[in-house]
Amino acid sequence: MNNATLEATPEVELAEVEAQSPAPPEIKYIRVLIADDHPIVRDGLKKLLTLEEDIKIVGEASDGRQVLEMLTEFEPDVLLLDLRMPNLDGLSVLQSLQQTGKKVRVIVLTASEDKNEFVQAMKLGCSGIVLKQTATDLIVKSIRKVSRGEIWLDSHTTAAVMRQFASPADQLAAMNGKARERSPLSTREREIVQLVAQGYKNKEMAEKMFISEQTVKNHLHNIFDKLGVSDRLELALYAIHKGLHVAQDRL
Repeated sequence: MNNATLEATPEVELAEVEAQSPAPPEIKYIRVLIADDHPIVRDGLKKLLTLEEDIKIVGEASDGRQVLEMLTEFEPDVLLLDLRMPNLDGLSVLQSLQQTGKKVRVIVLTASEDKNEFVQAMKLGCSGIVLKQTATDLIVKSIRKVSRGEIWLDSHTTAAVMRQFASPADQLAAMNGKARERSPLSTREREIVQLVAQGYKNKEMAEKMFISEQTVKNHLHNIFDKLGVSDRLELALYAIHKGLHVAQDRL
């Protein structure tokens, strides 16, 4: 029998099928750096996070100076940062990151309930605050949210920060039950509030909404006036406090 007429063996057929099959999609990991001066906390977080398929621990730091060195070396997506660390505390690390413009999203992980520290951390650019007594599943959820550019605060922390941001006049009006009535937001304005809370910049919002960047600025001006907030951080905190930050397609 002519060799050219021989049927393909099962091994050859299998190889051809495998060659034609699409490669499995590559998992995009969220690269996380853990910074805490207590080894038992770092070890616990590492064991917790390594159970998640989409999270990869790239390093562990025990003090603030080591954090800055490891950020350059490992370039994580998310930094879990304790506020109370030797050599350089968490707030000083945040200040350094703000000055150098390093691209990393920071979640402050702390046992402190000092509201002033929360406010300072938010003003220095952190994307989330998680108390160490928080349920473990919420720590994982906060990492995923912040990695997407959103802000993460639990209800307890949000209320505390909102009180710190409120002006004395607003606080007095609230105590007297005379808080001024504000005009309701339009559908478009609510959408912009939602995007601000998710971390979008003006240009990104304009592209997403198919409007000009100037129109976005005009909307923000109106929103600030209606809600009585002075900047994007206060607006984001307000959105989280009122539940306006959750996109409809994620509900």
